Amino acid sequence: MSDFSFHRSRRLLKKAEFDRVFARRRSQGDGMLILYACENELDYPRIGLVVSRKAGNAVVRNRWKRCLREAFRLSQHELPAGIDLVALPRAGAEPTMPRVQQSLRTLAQRLARQLR
Repeated sequence: MSDFSFHRSRRLLKKAEFDRVFARRRSQGDGMLILYACENELDYPRIGLVVSRKAGNAVVRNRWKRCLREAFRLSQHELPAGIDLVALPRAGAEPTMPRVQQSLRTLAQRLARQLR
């Protein structure tokens, strides 16, 4: 059975890790998310979240973070391996699990093709 947990090793935690992803300047977006990506030397994807005040008040920002973490947790085995992702929600978009999950998968696949 697949492991659907969200370990600390699957998260970007340090400023240097976020800076490396943003410096690579590879991004894709849709009406829901903007996703930045770069390669990593691991055999699994990792994600970092950047939810600014533009997304809404604290309640909305926390909802975005919960939705993004859960979407990643459920989709991590379908995402390309060896890629670091940073997810930014679009201002004004309403987070729902199915839409966030679909957006995350689609954008990550596009970015993986762009990086190769």
